[in-house]
Amino acid sequence: MLRKMTLAAAVMAAVIGSAFLAQAQVSVDIGIHLGSPPPLVVVPESRVMYAPSVSGNFFFYQGGYYVFSRGAWYMAPRHDGPWVVVAPEFVPRPLLVVPVRYYTAPPREWKHLHAEAAPRWQPAYGRLWEERHEAVREGPRAEHREPRHEEARR
Repeated sequence: MLRKMTLAAAVMAAVIGSAFLAQAQVSVDIGIHLGSPPPLVVVPESRVMYAPSVSGNFFFYQGGYYVFSRGAWYMAPRHDGPWVVVAPEFVPRPLLVVPVRYYTAPPREWKHLHAEAAPRWQPAYGRLWEERHEAVREGPRAEHREPRHEEARR
């Protein structure tokens, strides 16, 4: 049973990973050209960092650089690219809860939003990223977890 769970987890990771890589095959120019890594500042109560000196919505999270521009998210392994489009479903949730005040070039549509509030994203945003991280957290040990109180009474 454990072997089947491990195999299922590996297959799921491969499918999700290949879906992400399929998105990442074309490099794009996002209009931000940096000669050196910009200074980064931590977004309070977050593991996300942003670059206040960059004239764009430039973030750093878990080893990747992210930019929100022209209604889309882009990701790169380095501050200078290569940049690839990130499908809305794969945008890390911690980026999606960053308050508007930390976007140095917020879209005009966000003008009415409170600076301390996160932008209102469509429900699909971050969905597969969150599912992928849930599967990784639970991993093959999920079948060995302690039963919930309702299960224990049966």
